[in-house]
Amino acid sequence: MRALLDVILLVLELYIYVLFAAVIMSWLLAFNIVNFSNNVVRAIWNALTALTEPFLSRIRRWLPNTGAIDLSPIVLLLIIFFIERVIRYYIYPSVISF
Repeated sequence: MRALLDVILLVLELYIYVLFAAVIMSWLLAFNIVNFSNNVVRAIWNALTALTEPFLSRIRRWLPNTGAIDLSPIVLLLIIFFIERVIRYYIYPSVISF
C-alpha cells in the first residue's frame, strides 16, 4: 500500500512540473516570444493543454472572472499541495508496512 501512495505522490509532483511548464508556455505565447508557426512549439502546447485543461477548466467554472489574470493554476496547485499533505501526514503513517 505504501508503494501505491509513493506512486501517487510522485505523479502529483510530476503534475506540478507540467502545470508550471504550461503556465510558462502560456506566458511565452502571450508575449510573442514563441509562436504557433513552429511545429515543435505547437506540439508541446497541445500536449501541455491536453494534460492541464481538464482540471483547469473545471476550476475556472467556479472562479470569478478576473479579466486577463487566470487564477486557476494557483488554485490547482493549492489543491495538489493539500492532497499531498493529507497523504503524507494522515494516510501514509496509518498504513501498516509488512
